[in-house]
Amino acid sequence: MMAHKEPEEIKKGELDKYTLNLVSQTFKTLGDPTRIRILHLLFQKEYSVNTIAKVLDLQQSTVSHQLRLLKNLRLVKYRREGTTLYYSHDDEHVIDILKQAIDHASHH
Repeated sequence: MMAHKEPEEIKKGELDKYTLNLVSQTFKTLGDPTRIRILHLLFQKEYSVNTIAKVLDLQQSTVSHQLRLLKNLRLVKYRREGTTLYYSHDDEHVIDILKQAIDHASHH
């Protein structure tokens, strides 16, 4: 016979709405091939928007838009040098998840 959980016990096991929303938004963000390509490039080192656009053969406006979305979720950060912004990844946990997913996919 299974023990019946009381409502407060069930609540303890649930995610709060903020955490649930943030996790969902993170996975939605990582679900885009262009953003995956950008983050994968930023695994190695920091790059300017222009360099990211050249390396990935993307429009600069596309890269800027995607970086803005990634920055809003604090997945990337930037530093300014003169008029140039250099982007790098900003969340080891998410980068580890992405690396594991890439590793998993490349072994199938």
